[in-house]
Amino acid sequence: MVKQIAYGISVAGTLAAIAMRFVLHADETLTFGVAALAILGLAYTLGHATEQLGAAAGPRIGGIMNATVGNVGEIIIAGFLILDGKIAIVHASITGSIIGNLLLVLGASLLFGGLRNGVQRYDAQVTGMNAASLILATIGLIIPATFAFLVGGGEGTGPGDPAFFSIEALTLGVAVLLLLTYAAQTWFFLRSPESPAVEHGQEEPPEWGWRLALGVLLASAAALTVTSEVLVHTLEPAVASLGISEFFIGIILIPIIGNLAEHVVGVTLAWKNKMDFSLITSIGSATQIALFAAPVLVFFGLLVGNPVTLVFSPLEVVSVAGGVFIAAYIALDGRSNWVEGLQLVSVYLIVAIAFFFLTP
Repeated sequence: MVKQIAYGISVAGTLAAIAMRFVLHADETLTFGVAALAILGLAYTLGHATEQLGAAAGPRIGGIMNATVGNVGEIIIAGFLILDGKIAIVHASITGSIIGNLLLVLGASLLFGGLRNGVQRYDAQVTGMNAASLILATIGLIIPATFAFLVGGGEGTGPGDPAFFSIEALTLGVAVLLLLTYAAQTWFFLRSPESPAVEHGQEEPPEWGWRLALGVLLASAAALTVTSEVLVHTLEPAVASLGISEFFIGIILIPIIGNLAEHVVGVTLAWKNKMDFSLITSIGSATQIALFAAPVLVFFGLLVGNPVTLVFSPLEVVSVAGGVFIAAYIALDGRSNWVEGLQLVSVYLIVAIAFFFLTP
């Protein structure tokens, strides 16, 4: 029933958002809401299609596929924000995606999985590798932010500022290193043997054939691209009407909307006691945002003439660092329970409240 509702929202919401934006020129706040609802449905549909494609490939390749495709919505939305010059919201959405996956998605997965299955086990070696990569990514945020502070730059630094060239050069260097690390980690992860001690839940046959799953995935990605443009175009008037800061929307709402696939799939897999797949989906997605999506957006910004640096605000850096620390601390022992999940969700809510009252 849930799937049918999501499919209906995907089709009807996409068509309605396009009509309201390009044909009817409807109220922009209402159009924003319809576009956001359509993206929620499309993200779920995209995630389900990816799960079906990955069902025959095993938890590792399937998890990487889900994390990759699940982040497509976030990357597309961020790309349109860069074209629109909203760099601060791009920074916020990157931060929100990392802490959302580490604290909200992982926390909800451990919470609901633990409530149903008790203490759950998974491959601590894989989790540790992702945690180490996230620590590296956090350093990749701390160093540019500290450097910008020392040379007198910041988020508002532009091409005319004397400090901009050095900040941009540092950003590009860090982005290249993060991409190389992500490629090496993925190669090692796919070639390393799977731990025989890890228990997987009962495997279920895929509902769709690979052709249908691939067709749905491509159609959903295309619809997501168009709907994301509508969302970004109506963002500013919607924010003015609702009285919510663009910063809060960037760090909380956009990641939740764009990353719904990981939210749904991660919790569902934990509920089915498939913890390796679930953790690859949540922690792996956070790792992919930090090591892959953020550098890609840096190069995209350079290509379109709206440079994106890796200079984040102090609260953003502290939030990512805190999220990485507590998620790694909880997940490194290879065992989880529902209390640990509740702790992660609580930290996410603390961060969300802080950003709600922050005026950048």
